Amino acid sequence: MATQTETAQEEAMSLGGAAPSAPRRDSADEAQIRRDLAAAYRMIALKGMDDSIYTHISARLPDGTDGTKRFLLNPYGMMFDEVTAGSLVTIDETGAILDDPLGLGVNAAGFTIHSAVHMARHDAACVLHTHTVAGVAVSSVREGLLPLNQWSAQFHGRIAFHEYEGIALDLEERARIVADLGTLNVMLLRNHGTLICGRSVAEAVKLALNLERSCKAQVAALSMGLTPDVLPEDVAAHTAGQYARAYDKMEATGRDPEWDAMLRLLDRAAPGYAD
Repeated sequence: MATQTETAQEEAMSLGGAAPSAPRRDSADEAQIRRDLAAAYRMIALKGMDDSIYTHISARLPDGTDGTKRFLLNPYGMMFDEVTAGSLVTIDETGAILDDPLGLGVNAAGFTIHSAVHMARHDAACVLHTHTVAGVAVSSVREGLLPLNQWSAQFHGRIAFHEYEGIALDLEERARIVADLGTLNVMLLRNHGTLICGRSVAEAVKLALNLERSCKAQVAALSMGLTPDVLPEDVAAHTAGQYARAYDKMEATGRDPEWDAMLRLLDRAAPGYAD
């Protein structure tokens, strides 16, 4: 539970603007989920965090009228900056394609990882997987991400690890991914990359961007050959809690000015994603 001082500090980070009485976004609206997921693909591409036609971002849709579990995934063969709301493929928990507007199908490895997490973690509305240079670098060292600064302190004590087993085509690996992830929302796939869960697409994207810059900062700091100044345990844990409470508040109120700003950026830099 946040102390009175901690709550005051967090509220001081944003001045003015009353929160709406109800969430602005309806999580059950399929059109909105499609728009947000397409925006996620474009934002990851814009930040240079994509990997050709590989890696994936998935989102859970409301169940079908017959109770079918439905998810959205990018069409196989499309670059992230090509993905639009209307091109996303709808699949069920078995990997069966329910709707494929472009007839391109989906990547099998993408289904293996994402279906595992979605089916085990019903709080994971979005699952985001990347292969960035910085993320792969940090996932390739035993220490993982160190609490070297305010950015990386956000993730202190909140990162899971999964050992590399080869390209994720083996459906049996799903149980091990889920077991290793547990209740956490951030995972370093050792020697492979990163995996993020979000209660919304917006949360997953923001976590991914923050993790990426944390990894970049670590690579840069350790490359200087000087002595790393790792934050004390209590300070790192305190900072992680501050970040977590801020995320909880945004998810509870539906008021997320950073995500809104990202959407405006995409409207300028990558128009057409919502089509």
